Amino acid sequence: MSFVQKRLLSQTVFLRSQVGSSPLYILPGVQISISALPIPRIIRKGRTSLNISQNIIVTGPKGKLSMEVPDFLELDRDEKHGKMNVVVQNSEDKHQRSMWGTVRSLINNHIIGVTEGHLAVLRFVGTGYRAQLENDGKFVNVKVGASIKQGLNVPEGIVVKSPAPTSLIVEGCDKQQVLLFAAKLRKFHPPEPYKGKGIYVNGETIKLKDKKIK
Repeated sequence: MSFVQKRLLSQTVFLRSQVGSSPLYILPGVQISISALPIPRIIRKGRTSLNISQNIIVTGPKGKLSMEVPDFLELDRDEKHGKMNVVVQNSEDKHQRSMWGTVRSLINNHIIGVTEGHLAVLRFVGTGYRAQLENDGKFVNVKVGASIKQGLNVPEGIVVKSPAPTSLIVEGCDKQQVLLFAAKLRKFHPPEPYKGKGIYVNGETIKLKDKKIK
């Protein structure tokens, strides 16, 4: 590994540890618990292995989310000030430092998810590009162009709204699931670089190319 690569890696780990050590603010109506998994499992990452033995559950007005975490992570609560810190057993270990910030960010996303929810906004650009909700909002029918129709069932925990034929709003507690479903819809016709037609997600833009003239 070159000096530059080592420097970039150390900066990345430092930033992650900074994120990990930042306190989480527990909003009113939110409960966070951590418990042992009935059956722990081992995940191998290169020469090291992670013992996934704990489950964190975040509950709030909009629902409940859970995530499985390694054994070296703990939650340090400050009930008086409504704060909580994610703590690792050995902050000098690069793998623990790497997971530290990741887990802290995921818990924060879960807190937002069970209180406010997460959104993804899709725009359909192009003649004949539109979406329609069917089966009481449980199925999204996507039309791209003059005749091609495709669709997806809306997964549990996700709500889809259509304020206009050319736009969709995907809502849910779990940010990853919201973005994953939006990405699956986008796959029906990603934005193309010549006319700009396609399905755009969350303010996505593309740089148009000039057509080659033979």
